[in-house]
Amino acid sequence: MTGAVRRVARVVLLDPDDRILLLHGHDPGDPGNDWWFTPGGGLEGDETHEEAARRELAEETGITDIELGPVLWKRICSFPFDGRRWDQDEWYFLARTAQTATDPQGLTELELRSVSGLRWWTSAELLAARETVYPTRLAELLRTLLDEGPPRVPLVLAAEIA
Repeated sequence: MTGAVRRVARVVLLDPDDRILLLHGHDPGDPGNDWWFTPGGGLEGDETHEEAARRELAEETGITDIELGPVLWKRICSFPFDGRRWDQDEWYFLARTAQTATDPQGLTELELRSVSGLRWWTSAELLAARETVYPTRLAELLRTLLDEGPPRVPLVLAAEIA
């Protein structure tokens, strides 16, 4: 990775039925290159990771009634997107909500060009999915989370460099 690393807060949002909310995205220049991912984004100004997690979730999903839990996982990733390289240090927070209706009214211009929808997934659906999902081990990480609860300290996931 080169240059500044973008600090990112992501949210593993679970509903009362333990379904996880994922966004469906694609590179604006290549709509056929698509994937599913957790809500979240970069910290702004002097925001904490927790503040960024809440703000990004509200902007991308319209969901504000959450119980924000601990950091589950951390990972470093680097990938090309929209004509540039993104180097990120991502923190994944657990959150729970009873609010399952979504209303993504706060999307940025780039998100409007690259996010094509969102949906709630059961663990079984995620395990059976043939689509690309980030982080790449999300299905097994979610299953472990549901079976064992949050880790005592955040798990450091393998770096993903594309």
